[in-house]
Amino acid sequence: MQITVKLFANLRENREKIMDMDVSSDTTVKEIIESLGIPLQDVAIIMINGRGTNFDAVLKSDDVLALFPPVGGG
Repeated sequence: MQITVKLFANLRENREKIMDMDVSSDTTVKEIIESLGIPLQDVAIIMINGRGTNFDAVLKSDDVLALFPPVGGG
């Protein structure tokens, strides 16, 4: 099945901003993050189709997964 992954801020470093990926039907968010070589602690916000979720969420065909790092500032 096909999904789209969007990376934000420093998660984009040495990676594409938007990627279309072919994955199996039981793939979790955690598996996608690990396949991209992103340490889990570097991901603070996870959204599927604009709704907050967690590492254990199972993706469905045509889902859009957005990953954000921790936000800092002052």
